[in-house]
Amino acid sequence: MPTWLLVTIIAGAAVAVVAKRMIGEPVNVRDLFGPPVVLTALGVWSVLEAGGLNGADLGWVVGGCLIGLGLGALRGATVAVFTRDGVLHQRYTGRTFLVILLAFLASGLYGLLARKLGMHPEARPINLSIGVGFLGEALVIGYRGLRNGTPFAPEKPGPLDGLGDRIDRLTRR
Repeated sequence: MPTWLLVTIIAGAAVAVVAKRMIGEPVNVRDLFGPPVVLTALGVWSVLEAGGLNGADLGWVVGGCLIGLGLGALRGATVAVFTRDGVLHQRYTGRTFLVILLAFLASGLYGLLARKLGMHPEARPINLSIGVGFLGEALVIGYRGLRNGTPFAPEKPGPLDGLGDRIDRLTRR
């Protein structure tokens, strides 16, 4: 897949998540942790698949992940977590967007410094950066939700839910 297409898909998904969270949405565990875990795993995979990386590159990757995780956790602390209709909800606040801006600046400066010091571009995958940021946010929101005592929202039925049962019924005929 071309890099520009991957970046466009990931950026579009991130914008969609932010837009939903501006309005406010129920918090369920799959939606909270699924995308960050998938993006982080894809980012780690792309770093592991990159050739020619050295110890310094990997040190920059780890440092970038720690910064992203910390800024994501800070962002998670600014999200409004509340109860509506008996389940946990979340909504981004004005402070959340200030932290998002701070994270963009920090990430940009870190990436610029890494590039100036000769870090390989393959050691800076965008999906890893976005994934660890959202993972830090999810960890804090999940913790705050557990402390709140309100149940997480139930999982929304997906298009493949019950597919096995439907196939069983079709094959019995």
